[in-house]
Amino acid sequence: MSDSENFEGRDVGSGISVIRESTDVVGSGPRLHRHPYAETFVIIRGRARFTIGDEQRDGGAGDVLVVPAGVAHKFAVLGPGVYEAVHIHESDHFITEWLE
Repeated sequence: MSDSENFEGRDVGSGISVIRESTDVVGSGPRLHRHPYAETFVIIRGRARFTIGDEQRDGGAGDVLVVPAGVAHKFAVLGPGVYEAVHIHESDHFITEWLE
């Protein structure tokens, strides 16, 4: 199961955009990329391994991870179970530079 919903703030008069992510597919996640604004991950349940710049960090339920503007990042779902999170982009629309 994999489900993702994207909301761009400019469509609803907000200065932020949001991705609601829910998946139980181990290893899934976006490839390396960056944004010209900060991105905040609020993990509701499950676990994922985040690469943020040169560092790796495992995030789980209740964790909040912040990726500064311009820093390359990606994550991969670790399992078992469902990874569910809200990804908050500090922009009224998504701007992504894919690096791999």
